[in-house]
Amino acid sequence: MFEFALGVDDLAATWFTYSPLQEAVFSLRARRYPAKYAFQARWMESWEPEFRTLDVPLLDSLVTPRVWVPDFLTPRPVVRRPSFESELEILARTPPATVVKDFRAAYRGDGAPVPEPLAGLLDDPAELLARCVAQLGAYWERCLLPRWWARARTVLEADLAHRGRMLAERGAEGLFADLDHRLSWHAGVLRLIDPDPRVRALGGRYTPVAGRGLVLAPTLFSLGAHTVIDADEPPLISYPARGKALMGESSPPPVPGALAELIGPPRARLLVLLDRPASTTALAHRLAVTPGAVSRHLTALATAGLLTRTRAGRTVLYARSPLGDALLSAGS
Repeated sequence: MFEFALGVDDLAATWFTYSPLQEAVFSLRARRYPAKYAFQARWMESWEPEFRTLDVPLLDSLVTPRVWVPDFLTPRPVVRRPSFESELEILARTPPATVVKDFRAAYRGDGAPVPEPLAGLLDDPAELLARCVAQLGAYWERCLLPRWWARARTVLEADLAHRGRMLAERGAEGLFADLDHRLSWHAGVLRLIDPDPRVRALGGRYTPVAGRGLVLAPTLFSLGAHTVIDADEPPLISYPARGKALMGESSPPPVPGALAELIGPPRARLLVLLDRPASTTALAHRLAVTPGAVSRHLTALATAGLLTRTRAGRTVLYARSPLGDALLSAGS
């Protein structure tokens, strides 16, 4: 069991964000256990030729057989919605001693031997770190960024929007209860119970947040909430992103005929898709049309009161309004 003690000030300083670097590293879990991440299968197939041009043995070894990840590879975000490039710069500044410590801790906790090429590189942690940074950067640029990240970011943004609503409507207790079945909140303590016996072997951990802030990060590559291995690291909990199964969608959901006749097929299709917040770019990717075409229809739907608009950083997210929900229900 992991327990995080939050005072009033700590609770006020608890915040949500997502990490592109974390998603890149965690995505390597899907290569080890593709059946557990079936909704990512078509994406992995699409970038496999590019992946094969990288240092596959090194990238595969960044995740242990039981999908543990060395803590330094997923540094806690220091800003909301960080860029991959800024996080990679932080990773590149990891002290060599930390690289060795975290790799050994991950494989020791997993109970697996350190594989090659890691075993041979641990004697030269600066070189190992440089290779990790270079290969993760190339993996992002060649495999994840071209198409996958636009869809992934939309799902993560939608999760953050949902969490904001939950906090406003149900408070901290309702928010934490909605994150994941492994998490519970009582009397100022957030508890995380992991079913993995190797995780439980780490023993109970009571962590006063004590002004360090608690960061909660949705991820598309987790079967349950989890935290960092090293108790001395700043508090971070990753949890399964709401709506992550949307990554496996190969075609938009069907549109009710009556609704299509009423407002036209393109706008009806958008109304169906927007049960969760999404950006213009992400919708364009899902529909295989230009962002300009989507934007015109979104503007018309929002003007009619069928959609709401919320700004998330530099991105505008659209979602169905109560009137849009009512229209969709009536047209189904």
